[in-house]
Amino acid sequence: MKGRDYLVIWPVYFDLNRSRSEGRKVAKKYAIPNPSLRDLVEAIKKLGLEHIVEENKYYPKFWWLYKGRVLVKKREPKSKLLKKIGEILRSSYELSGKRT
Repeated sequence: MKGRDYLVIWPVYFDLNRSRSEGRKVAKKYAIPNPSLRDLVEAIKKLGLEHIVEENKYYPKFWWLYKGRVLVKKREPKSKLLKKIGEILRSSYELSGKRT
């Protein structure tokens, strides 16, 4: 990892099918079912954030399910960043014609 200059963002943080104790970090209104690493990277790119994609990393609690994470250059508190990413993920999900 690149030290304290980056925040680690895992797809499970935005998974509507997971509870908070299972790793979801955003409110359900900012979550989508089964987010992929690609979905996450696209949302981060839309925000114009400096990031590093690490495809061969596994979320410790569900190492068999979630492959990949994104390191995002720290510019604001993690909670605010997760909310912004969640808003983009949710709007992209709804625009694709899928509803929860």
